[in-house]
Amino acid sequence: MSNATTRRNVLRGAVATAALATTTAAPTEEAYAAAPGGSAGPSIGILLYDGYSLLDPTGPAEILSRLPDATVTMIAEKRGPVRTDTGDVAVVAERSIADVDRLDVLLVPGAGNRGTIEAMNNQTLLRWIRRIHRRTQWTTSVCTGSIVLAAAGLLDGRQATTYWASAEYLQSTFDVTYLPQRYVRSGNIITAAGVSAGLDMALYLASLIAGEQTAKAIQLAVEYDPQPPFDSGNAAEASPELKERALKLLAASQV
Repeated sequence: MSNATTRRNVLRGAVATAALATTTAAPTEEAYAAAPGGSAGPSIGILLYDGYSLLDPTGPAEILSRLPDATVTMIAEKRGPVRTDTGDVAVVAERSIADVDRLDVLLVPGAGNRGTIEAMNNQTLLRWIRRIHRRTQWTTSVCTGSIVLAAAGLLDGRQATTYWASAEYLQSTFDVTYLPQRYVRSGNIITAAGVSAGLDMALYLASLIAGEQTAKAIQLAVEYDPQPPFDSGNAAEASPELKERALKLLAASQV
């Protein structure tokens, strides 16, 4: 028996055991009543560009790909592998932006300085983002992805969040009111703070798409119950020395 088969059997066994204690209704068409495409479920596209931060697209993808009948697709200017800000890892974009003219959900990840600056000055990407946004149910971002959305003109007059070290730039450069929150909804645009906040945003988005109970079930399915060994993830509570060290580590790891 293969390892994959063994793992499936273990998971099936766990599901069967849980079924003895509770009965879960199958997804209904009403769960996606607000989504274009009806009962087929939402089409979710995640934009990749050179220098993005790895967890920004992959964390939300892990959550959103568990939505019943959802499709999650990595998209880039060209098909193929797209490297992260460290240069050590690449994620494959299955479709190019030329192949995609409509999505129910668009997610734009953040990046290091180089990646963010290049993306916000890439007029081809910005035109595509604007075009896709016209027909999305939800347009979202993680980390400095909100700066890319702002560069595309989508955040004018809105409230938004971003990576803590980029907050001043976002608010001073664009017509955006920064809120120091894990995620911020403004109309049909949802922005998330830095990197790990993308998981929180994705769960909130899942609740908007398929209901709170489904979102809660997905959270349990991926065992998202963060209990970090250190209480040092909030920039508002961090010392200047720790902030400086954090930014130096980021800069040193990026190519």
